[in-house]
Amino acid sequence: MKGGNGKVAYIDTEGTLRPYRIIPIAERFGMDPGAVLDNIIYARAYTYEHQYNLLLGLAAKIAEEPFKHLIVDLVIALFRVDFTRQEELADRQLAVLLIYSKSCLKIAEEFNVAVYMTNQVIADPGGGVFISDPKKPAGGHVLAHAATIRLMFRKGKGEQCVCKVFDAPNLPEPEQVFQITPGGIADAKD
Repeated sequence: MKGGNGKVAYIDTEGTLRPYRIIPIAERFGMDPGAVLDNIIYARAYTYEHQYNLLLGLAAKIAEEPFKHLIVDLVIALFRVDFTRQEELADRQLAVLLIYSKSCLKIAEEFNVAVYMTNQVIADPGGGVFISDPKKPAGGHVLAHAATIRLMFRKGKGEQCVCKVFDAPNLPEPEQVFQITPGGIADAKD
C-alpha cells in the first residue's frame, strides 16, 4: 500500500471529487486503481453541522483503521453558505470554524494524520493600489492558525498552474510552476 501506507478520508463540501480521475493517476504510479479507490473513504457534506458531524465520525474510524490523510475540500464553503447574514459572519461563523479547525488539528496530532484543507480566496479591499490582484484566504486568522503550511494556487500561462508558499514557518516563499495532466500533477512544459 503506497500513499503513506494508509487510507485517505475525504470530506467533500461541493461534490467535486471525481473518482474516475484517480484511475489514471494510480496507473501512472503502477498501482491497482481498484485497490486505491477502496482505500479512499468519501463523505459528502451538505451543511456546516453535517460537515462537523462527519469529522467526528471519521475520528472514530481513523482510530480503528490505518488512515494517513484527511482531506477537507472546501473547508470554508458551507460556513459561508450557512451564515449569510452580516451580523452572523463575524462572531458565530468564526466561533464554529474555530471548533472545526481545532478538531482537525486534534485528529492530525492524535492519529498522526496529514490534514489538507482547501479554501477559497476573497478580494482584499485593503490590499492597496500597488497589488495588481489583491486576494486573501477566506476564514481569516482562524484558518491561518489552523494550518502549518499554507499554499496559494493560481492559473499560469496556458495549461500551467502556479503554487506559491503563502505562509510557512522557516520556509521561503518560492513559486513552483506545474501542470495537471490526466496522470496527475507533472512538471510544467514550456
